Amino acid sequence: MEKENLILDLSFGFALEIIKFTEGLEQLKKYNLANQLFRSGTSIGANVREAQSAESKADFIHKVKIADKEANETEYWLLLCQHSESYPNCENLLEDVLVLKKIMSKIIGSAKS
Repeated sequence: MEKENLILDLSFGFALEIIKFTEGLEQLKKYNLANQLFRSGTSIGANVREAQSAESKADFIHKVKIADKEANETEYWLLLCQHSESYPNCENLLEDVLVLKKIMSKIIGSAKS
């Protein structure tokens, strides 16, 4: 049985929520933002997963930093949605991405020390 990994689990669940949200955006014909959000939002988990098989501590830190950059980009697209009148509510996704960013920040800090 695989050991539980909080950041892997949370980033995977977040990607699933992003898929649902962006499918809703596409139904509203918000294709451009849906595409950008889909790419950055699902990339967080992909990079976190890739970090699990890093070749060194430096490689691990680098991959988690890439995931963190994707989380920052995702936050930006979600903020655009939040502040645009004709977009659905994304408050829960914004909260989730902030949690991911905090955890990744702690992981990066711990890995560096």
